[in-house]
Amino acid sequence: MSAGRRAILWLLAAFYLAAGLLHLCSPAAFLPIVPDWVPAPSLTVIATGIAEILGALGLLVPKLRKAAGIGLALYALCVFPANLKHAVEGVVLPGLPSNWWYHGPRLAFQPVLIWAALYASGVTRWPWRRLPAK
Repeated sequence: MSAGRRAILWLLAAFYLAAGLLHLCSPAAFLPIVPDWVPAPSLTVIATGIAEILGALGLLVPKLRKAAGIGLALYALCVFPANLKHAVEGVVLPGLPSNWWYHGPRLAFQPVLIWAALYASGVTRWPWRRLPAK
């Protein structure tokens, strides 16, 4: 594994572990951004926290790494509606900015986060690397 891939892997693992612990320690803080159509919002917030923690730990276990990367990529895709609601409806969360200087980059970064999970886990390669000659 390259140093860059390893660095992204460890950054993602730390990020998702911290986010997961936040979801479990302060679930009420996340409830305002859960879209109205999501069933059982409190349970969903807890489940997302557990998913983040399991994904973070899975990235660190070589036999689970690819599954964890795919799972975290799907997770990042699935929580996009909550991030969109947070931005579009201007939901105020304590400690987070509520302007588009925050929300714009956050929404634009979501595809990068999806790719990073797939790259760090070895599911995909660096986008500008040449394919091997046949």
